[in-house]
Amino acid sequence: MKSKLTVWPILCVATALTLQAQNKVAVINVQAAIIGTKDGQKAAAELQAKAAPKQKDIEGKQNEINGLQDQLAKGQNTLSEATKNELYKNIEAKKKNLQRDVEDASAEMDQEQQKILQQLGQKILAVIERYSRDQGFTLVLDVSSPQSPIMYASPTIEITKEIVDLYDKTSTMSNPAPSKPSATPTNPPAAKPPATTTPGTPAGKPATPPPPPKKQ
Repeated sequence: MKSKLTVWPILCVATALTLQAQNKVAVINVQAAIIGTKDGQKAAAELQAKAAPKQKDIEGKQNEINGLQDQLAKGQNTLSEATKNELYKNIEAKKKNLQRDVEDASAEMDQEQQKILQQLGQKILAVIERYSRDQGFTLVLDVSSPQSPIMYASPTIEITKEIVDLYDKTSTMSNPAPSKPSATPTNPPAAKPPATTTPGTPAGKPATPPPPPKKQ
C-alpha cells in the first residue's frame, strides 16, 4: 500500500508534464504589437498630426485664461468690485468652454484610435492565427488588457515581437515598392538621313543614275 501511495504523486506529475508538452501556450500584447508595426506607427503619426491644430487651440485658450487669472490676482487691491466680478465671470465662462473643447477633442481622439485598432486589429489577428498554426500553439492569450486573468507569464512564451516582424514582412510583400523607370540615354544615336529617291522609285532603294549622253 505504501508503494502505491508513493507512485501516485509521481504519476500525477508525469501526466501534468506530458499535457504541458503537448499543449504549447503563448502570450501576446496585441496593443503593443499593433503600435509596433510600421502601419501602426504611420497611423499614430497621422493621428497626432490631425490632433495637433486642436491641441494648439486648447493651449491658446488655456493661456488666455491664465492671463485673466493673473490680471485678477494682481488687481485685487486696485480694481473695482464690478471689474473684478466681470473678470471672474469671464474666466469661469472661458473655463467651461475650454472643458467642453477638451472633452470633445478627447472623444474624437478615442473614436479615431478605436477605428485604427479595429482596422489593424483584423489584419494582425490573421497574422497571429497563421503564426500560431505554423508554430503549433494551441492557445495564445492577450495580456494587453488590464482585465486579463493572467497573473504571470514567462517572457520566453511571449510572441509580440515575432508577430510584429511577421506582420511587417507580410505587409511589405503585399505592397511592393514601385519599380524605377529606366534611365533615358543622355546621348541617343543620331538618326540616319533618309535615302534620296526619284519619283516612282520604291523607298529604301537608291536611285538609278541616268545613262550618259550619246556622242554625235
